[in-house]
Amino acid sequence: MTRPPSDQTAAPRRPAPLRVVFDLDGTLIDSAPDVRSVANAVLDLWNAAPLTLERTRDFMGEGVPTFVARMCRQRELPIADHDAVMAEFLARYDDAVTLTEPYPGAIRMLEDLRAAGAAMAVCTNKPLAPTRAVLRHLDMERLFVTVIAGDSLPTRKPDPAMLHAAFAALGGDGLRIYVGDSETDAETARRAEVPFVLFTEGYRKGPLDQVPRDHALSDLAALPDLLAQLRQAAAG
Repeated sequence: MTRPPSDQTAAPRRPAPLRVVFDLDGTLIDSAPDVRSVANAVLDLWNAAPLTLERTRDFMGEGVPTFVARMCRQRELPIADHDAVMAEFLARYDDAVTLTEPYPGAIRMLEDLRAAGAAMAVCTNKPLAPTRAVLRHLDMERLFVTVIAGDSLPTRKPDPAMLHAAFAALGGDGLRIYVGDSETDAETARRAEVPFVLFTEGYRKGPLDQVPRDHALSDLAALPDLLAQLRQAAAG
């Protein structure tokens, strides 16, 4: 019996599933105006001078305890008052949503990634309650499988445990990418051994060329195309 000729043309490999974890403040949203409003309301209780928006951004990125500690040092508040300052700050933080805006293209970008089958999470040093409050306010919570926040685990970024937890919640194998805006995010990605995409328009503290990254972009709308290219490259 004559066998039919075999098809020597291999089917193209399917792109790997995409798992994307995002930092929040300075990456997807500009929350500094709300954080400044909370900080200055607290400072006013101590008759201390307000923070500028620029200084507020400088203090952000490593969680509320670090922010409050920097604020207290800047305004020379008594060490004995630091716990009370923290309590006053946290009491106001959950409602600090009205001045926060998504960065241009952020929501459309997330919707496009989800439509393309990406599973997405947030990994932020911001506490969980204000994180969920601002995501709900901006109608963004629906786009994420999970949120790992600054009080979700005993440690915060740049410890990689938070990022590991976010990817574990997304499940499965696939191409894993972390998107952030700061030196803290770059160090977190390095420790977690995950490729890092730097959003250059956020709360970075130093020069761009001093932030390690695998890729950088100034327009969030460009992220879906970049990730599609990375998926194709990974698929061979």
